[in-house]
Amino acid sequence: MNSVASISNDMLGYLAGTLTTIAFVPQLVRIVRRRSAHDISWGMFCILSAGVALWLWYGILVTSLPLIAANFVTLLLVLAILVLKLRYGSRPRFGKRRSQTETEPEMETEEPR
Repeated sequence: MNSVASISNDMLGYLAGTLTTIAFVPQLVRIVRRRSAHDISWGMFCILSAGVALWLWYGILVTSLPLIAANFVTLLLVLAILVLKLRYGSRPRFGKRRSQTETEPEMETEEPR
């Protein structure tokens, strides 16, 4: 019974790890296609990288293959996003950035009588 419970626990870990890991793939694909990472937060991805690295370390310490596999791949994806952020810079690639006054619709005003 204990080995069956262990297998199902590992399967749960692999499923959770797979879903959370592939969640970064659309962002990575978007950055590559647009050649722009201006909307990526340095702070968020640096903190996330540190957290994932710690989860990986923890997985190694407790010898949990689902934790190790998921966090290793996630760390690679997150670091790839940070490298692309460095490569493509912080400014939008397509078009010029418009000022706030250009993006807001003009308000109609009545002429003085």
